[in-house]
Order: sequence, then C-alpha cells, then structure tokens
Amino acid sequence: MEPRVDSLVLYKGQPAVVRGAADKKLTIELPHGERVSVRPKDVALLHPGPVPHAGRLAPAQGDPVTAWELLDSGRTTLAELAELTFGEYTPATAWATWQLVADGLYFAGAPEAIIVHPATKVAETLAAREARAAEERAWAAFVGRAEAGKLAAEDARYLSDVVALALEKSETSRVLRQLGRPQTREAAHAFLLETGHWTAVDNPYPARLNVPTTQPDFFVGDLPDEPRRDLTHLLSLAIDDEGSSDPDDALSLDGDTLWVHVADVAALVPPDSPADLEARNRAANLYLPEGTIHMLPAALTGRLALGMGDVSPALSFAFSTGDGRPALREVTLSWVRVTRTTYEAAEARLDESPYSDLLALAERARARRVANGAVEIDLPEVKVRVGENGCVTIKPLPPLRSRELVREAMLTVGEALARLGIERGLPLAYSVQDAPSEVESPAAGLAGAFAQRRAMPRSRLSVAPGRHAGLGLDQYVQATSPLRRYLDLIAHQQLRAHLRGGELLDAAAITLRIGTADAVAGSVRTAERLSNQHWTLVYLLQNPNWAGEGVVVEQKAGRELILIPELAWETEVYRRQLRPLNSRVRLAVESVDLPNRAARFRAE
Repeated sequence: MEPRVDSLVLYKGQPAVVRGAADKKLTIELPHGERVSVRPKDVALLHPGPVPHAGRLAPAQGDPVTAWELLDSGRTTLAELAELTFGEYTPATAWATWQLVADGLYFAGAPEAIIVHPATKVAETLAAREARAAEERAWAAFVGRAEAGKLAAEDARYLSDVVALALEKSETSRVLRQLGRPQTREAAHAFLLETGHWTAVDNPYPARLNVPTTQPDFFVGDLPDEPRRDLTHLLSLAIDDEGSSDPDDALSLDGDTLWVHVADVAALVPPDSPADLEARNRAANLYLPEGTIHMLPAALTGRLALGMGDVSPALSFAFSTGDGRPALREVTLSWVRVTRTTYEAAEARLDESPYSDLLALAERARARRVANGAVEIDLPEVKVRVGENGCVTIKPLPPLRSRELVREAMLTVGEALARLGIERGLPLAYSVQDAPSEVESPAAGLAGAFAQRRAMPRSRLSVAPGRHAGLGLDQYVQATSPLRRYLDLIAHQQLRAHLRGGELLDAAAITLRIGTADAVAGSVRTAERLSNQHWTLVYLLQNPNWAGEGVVVEQKAGRELILIPELAWETEVYRRQLRPLNSRVRLAVESVDLPNRAARFRAE
C-alpha cells in the first residue's frame, strides 16, 4: 500500500506523517514539526491514518511475549502483530509495535514482513543483553573504586588500555577519559603508579621505543675450517668493565709490535644469515640498569668472546710502533689465549710491563689526535645498576688511565681500517663528524666541558669517508665491538671477505644496512638514556634524604642549570642572584616525579 496524506510512515528510524504528495515526492512532517521532501521509497508505511501529529502518539500497553508465543517462529505483518500485542491496530499501537520490532528481541524485519525469532534466538539475545548489563554494572563499580582510589584485584583487566597508553601502544584510554584525566603517556604512568598496578621498578621506556627486551636465541653453526695464525704464545689482555659478559677485544705487545685482537664474529655471522638479520634488527646491545639484552645469542657469545674459553678465534691487527706512530702491518685470522681483567685491576698495574708500555703508546696516540684537533670533553659518568631486590646503586666512574689505554688502541684500529678501506676500495660504514661550533666566552671546568658538549654536532655514518672532528681523525670506522654493535660486525664481514677473496657487499648494500641499523640504534641509545634517568629517580625515591654537591654549568634568566656529578644528573634551580659558573652548591632532593622524569632539588 502506498503512503497517502495523513498516513503514518517510518523515516530514518522515527515516525513521520505524510502531509503532501506530488511529482513522485512526499512531504512528511517529523515529530518536532520539521517538514522534508522525500522519495516514496525512503519511507515505509506503518498505518494508513489519519494521524494528527507524529509527536503525539500515546504510549500503548500490551503483551508482546504472548504475541510472540502465539506466532511461534513464523512470519507476520505489522497490523497483525499490533492486534495480537495491543488488541487493536491504531497509529499509536502501530508505532509501539514497530519499536518492538526495532528492539530485535522477539521480532525483526520490515513493517510489511516481520520475522518472529525462535526461542533459541531469544534466549541468546537475552543472555547477551544480560552480559552487557552485567559488564556495564561492573564498569560502573570499577569507576567508583578508581575515583575512590581503592581498586580491587579484578580491576586489572580494565587497566590494559591505560598500560597501552603508558607504553605508547595506544593514543587513548577509556579509563582515563572516564576519570577526566589527560590522554598522555605521563598521565597513564602516574595513574598506574597511584593504583599500585605499576610500581617504581616498572621501566616503560624500552617497550615505548619498541626495543627488543628478550635475549636472542637461535642455532649457531661451527667455525669454518680455515687456516689461522697461532698467537697463543702472546699475553693477550682483555680489559673491560667488571661484570662484562662479552669481551670482544684484547691487546698484546710483542717487541715493537702492538697487536689488537678482535672477536672473529663474522666467522659465524656472514651477511644475510639468520644471525646477521637478527643482529641488524637489534643494531646493538641494549645496556639497561636491569641487565644487558644482547644483539647476538649467548651460544655465539660463549664461543667467540675473547677469553671465554681456553683459546679464542680472533681477527688480529698488527701495528709497528717503532717510529712513534702505529702503522698497520698485518691483518690476520688468529688463535689467541686471552687473560681477562678489569679497568680497576689494570689501573693498579700501570707501572708494570706490559701495562706501562701500552699506556705510553696510548698517550702518544692521544697527543697526536689532540694535535690534529680532537675535542676532549671530561664530564662525570656513572654506572646505574638494579639489584635483584630492585635496590638501585649508582657508582661514579673515575677517569681511569686504563680506559684511555684501551680506547686509544681501538681508535688506532678504526683509523687504520678506514685508511685500508680507502686504499683497497672496500665499501665500509665510515663515522664522520663535522667540526663543532665555536663556544662563545668559553669557561673552564665542568661549565666549559658542558658548553663544549652542547657545541658538538652529531656524528653520522656514510659510505663516503670523511673527517671525524671530535676524534681528531681524518677517517674512522668503528670495528672493535662486533659482538655489541652491528655496524662493527659489517666492517668485519667486509674485511673478512677481502682477506679470504670472497664477495664484498657493495656501497648500496652497506648504505641500506647503515640506514636500518642506525634507526634502530637510535632507539636503543634513547632507551638506555631514558632508562638510566628512570632508575636514577627510583634511586632518589629509595633515598629520600639524599644530599650532595652540584656545579653551576649554565646560567639562564632567573635560573641556573646545575650538574650533579655523583648522579650525572642535570637540574634547574630558580635564583634571582645567579652564582658564577663552576660554583659548587649543596643540594638536597625535594620531590621526584617519576612519570615525567623530573626531580626538584633545593639549595641548602
């Protein structure tokens, strides 16, 4: 039946009255009096009328359950269903009947063809509605407890979206929105701490940066059967931090020959192998106060790290030192017998051979770099560690000369390999750094070092050789930590291919690897830096009475930037009368804001 003037129709889910019909168009009046022109197919007839007004359809009382039972899973029309449910078919009961159909519990379909649901379907719908109602009641109860700050164990499921926001896996949180809190990762972190779902020992930064926090684990094959030079007669010293589990370089002196031995990682990790791809995706070891997440699996490290077994495979660089400047004389695959020691132990023996001889070589190398423009920045460093019980310790790292001894030897290798790459046409990842900007009114002491660090541009990696201004080297390639850094491993893969007459990776392949690894390495370094800040703040929470000395390293309008050496921490202190740079200030911790990685100190 076509709608006629004054009939009741359904339009976009609401009742309407036809007020006119002309030119294949209907004029309908909506419940609030608004009139619109529609096509006949845009409406469905509910009742032929007459209907005075769509907004004055009186509520009807009926028995839909009995009607549903009588119809027994069949089909019906709107008029028949209205008669069975309400006892009459009027505009008011027609609208009420359609609302039953729209509800979907007992009926479904269109006004002219209504489907009657079977009992099983009704039971399923009722169960689903009760489940939703129960969930709404549970949600309301959770919100009440959250507002009162008294969450229960079962509330953990509601906090998953808060955790996702805190870890930057989501941009919004229903919980925080309901509670009127900001939709930020810091607000989410703070709420999780308030509720006790997280504690101070929960470090969110590796997960935020999508850095892997599980150890790699995959099959490692056997070493290739190939000739190696036997250097096991040399005293080879692997000097590293206490607790290091992956020593990958060692030093020997044989007359006027300096040997630098580096773990031969490329022997078991050739380009594009599963181990290479895994290392590329990780880019570097992740050094966290909680522990180290390695780039390569423990099985490989145990076989290749120097000094982990009686004899270790190495890639050894020999330098002649007779003329005062080390010159690369030989690069060879080798076997070495390595003695492991620490920087502290080596420092105590610097007046003994071979430590004293190695130090003398290092001092000459350092002097040469400084004469070539190297920039030396001496700022405090600390080692932040977390014990099994969550207790944080912060240990200042003294500027040991034994560290300089190792560093200069490694820089010597990097410079020599870069020069070799240029001479032999080996595509490598060169580390390049532009000259620093000039520091205005340079200061001495920590303030001067701080300003100099600010002036240093970031180094970059490129297949094109270039000067590394900060190191004072005309060319440089990182190559002495292949167990810990992927781009060092690439250098070894290239050098190994060159020595063995194998196929080299071309410049395009090196560039691709630089881009992949450098992006990931940036996230790794950021995760390390933010994690160190996080645990330093946890240390202050665990030591609320902390007091110590700071040094004014920068002055701003009404503020001083103060460096706290024993924490390697920077803080701002507001002050009308600014103190001179390098002034020493006694500070005490005042408050800690863990989610925002901030601490306030007061000057004593």
